[in-house]
Amino acid sequence: MTSYQSILISVVITYLCLNLFIGLLISRRQSHGATSRGFVNDYYIGGRSMGGLVLAMTLIATFTSASSFIGGPGIAAAKGLAWVYLAMIQVPTAFIILAILGKKFALISRKTGAVTVTDFLRARYRSKAVVLISSLCLVLFFLAQMMSQFIGGAVLFQTITGLDYVYGLLLFGVVVILYTSIGGFKAVVTTDTIQGLVMVLGSIILLATIVYQAGGFESLTTRLHVVTPNYADITAGGTISKSWLMSFWVLVGVGVLGLPQTAVRGMGFTDTKALHAAIIYGTIVIGFLMLVMHISGVFAPAVIDMETLKSTDYLIPTIVTRYMNPVVAGLFIAAPLAAVMSTVSSLLILASAAIIKDLYLNYLVSEEKRHEKKFTQKLPAVSRLTTAFLGILVILFAITPPDLIVWINLFAMGGLECAFFAPIIFGLYWRRANATGAILSIIGGIGSYLTIQYSSWTLSGTHTIVPSMIIAVVSFVVGSWLSKPPEKEVEELFFGE
Repeated sequence: MTSYQSILISVVITYLCLNLFIGLLISRRQSHGATSRGFVNDYYIGGRSMGGLVLAMTLIATFTSASSFIGGPGIAAAKGLAWVYLAMIQVPTAFIILAILGKKFALISRKTGAVTVTDFLRARYRSKAVVLISSLCLVLFFLAQMMSQFIGGAVLFQTITGLDYVYGLLLFGVVVILYTSIGGFKAVVTTDTIQGLVMVLGSIILLATIVYQAGGFESLTTRLHVVTPNYADITAGGTISKSWLMSFWVLVGVGVLGLPQTAVRGMGFTDTKALHAAIIYGTIVIGFLMLVMHISGVFAPAVIDMETLKSTDYLIPTIVTRYMNPVVAGLFIAAPLAAVMSTVSSLLILASAAIIKDLYLNYLVSEEKRHEKKFTQKLPAVSRLTTAFLGILVILFAITPPDLIVWINLFAMGGLECAFFAPIIFGLYWRRANATGAILSIIGGIGSYLTIQYSSWTLSGTHTIVPSMIIAVVSFVVGSWLSKPPEKEVEELFFGE
C-alpha cells in the first residue's frame, strides 16, 4: 500500500470512527436518561426534540444520497446541463415537505402518539390491511434504496483506495449499522448534522479542483465545447425529451411528500420556530449542494476522458484519485460516504420501526404483555437486533453490485411515492379519505408503476412516475367515494378543534 493510500484511508477511518463514537455516546445517554415517553419514542423519533438546524440537516442528509454525489454527477457529465436542470427541481423540496407536512403532521402525531408514517396510517384508516401493505412496501423499497447507497459508497472506496470493493462495503457498512442500531433516531439526526456540513465542504472541494485543473472557467468552457458540444442542450443531444425532463417535477419535486423517510421528519421537531428555521436552512443548503455537485459533473469531461471509465459511476472517484492530495481526498470521500451513511441510517431505522413498531408491537404482542416489565426490558435489544439484521441483509445483497446506482435509487423512490403519496396527503387534508381508498391507491399505484416500468409504454414521453401517480390518486379518490366515510371518532381526532 502506498503512502497516498495510507493517509487517505486514515482520514476516512477517523471520520467513520467519529460517527461510531457519537452513536455510542448517544446510546449511553439514552440508556441513562430515557424520557417519560419510553424507549420506542426515544429510539424511533428521538423524543421529538429536533431544533431548526438539526431538522434541516437531517432532511438534507436523508434526501441527498450516493446518487447525488456519485451517480448524479456522472450522468450530468454524459447528459450536460439538462441533468442540472433536472437536479435543481429538488431545491424547493425542504420547503414543500416542511410547509405542507410539517406542522399538521407534528400536531397529529402528538395527538395519536405516532412515531412512524405507518403509525399515522394506522390511526387514520383503522385498517390492518393498510398497515400490512404499507409496511411491506416500505421495507422492500427501503432495502432497494439502501442497497444502492451501499454500492455507491463501496465503489467510491474501492476506486479511491485501491482496496477490494468488499472491504469498503464491510467497513462503512458495519459502522453505519452499529451506530444506527445502537443509538437510534437521535444518533441518526446528530450524525446527519455533521454529515450535512461535510457534504457542503466536499462539494466545494470538488468544484474547485475541477476548475483549477482545467485552467480556469474560460479554458474549461472552451474544452467542453470540444469534448461535449451538446452539454448546454436541454435535450442532451436529443437523448432526453422535454416531457420526460419536466415529469421529474413529480418524481423529485412534489412526489417527495410521499417518501416516508422525509415525511417522518415532520414528527420529530420541537416547536414551530424550529420548523420555520429548518425551511430556510434546508432550501438554501439543498439548492447549493444540487447545483455544485451536478455542475461539477458537467464540467468534469474537461479534465477526464469519459471513454476510459468503466461507467459514469466511476467519474467522481477518478477525479479524486487523480487530482487531490491524500488529506483533501480523504476529506472529500467523507462527503459521499456521509451522504450514504445518512441515507442508509434513516432508511434503516424506519425499516426497523415498520417491523417492530408497526407490525410486531401492534399485531403480534398483546396490550397486556406490552406493559410487562420483563417485555419492556427486552424491547431495546429486540429493536437493535432487528435494525442490525436488516443492515446485514442489505450488505449481503450489495456484495454483487449492478451498475448505475442512480437508477436503482430513482426506481425505489418512485415506488415509495406511488405507495404513500395519496394516503399521506389525503389522510391529512381530506375528511372523506378512508381505508378503501388507501388500499386501492397503494395497490393501483405500485401495480401500475411496476407494470409501466417494465413495458415500453409511456404517457406522452413522460417518466413512469407520472401515469402511476395519476392512477394512485384517482384510485384513492374513487375508492374513498364508493365506500363508507371514516368513523366520526376518526374525523374528530384528525379534523376537530
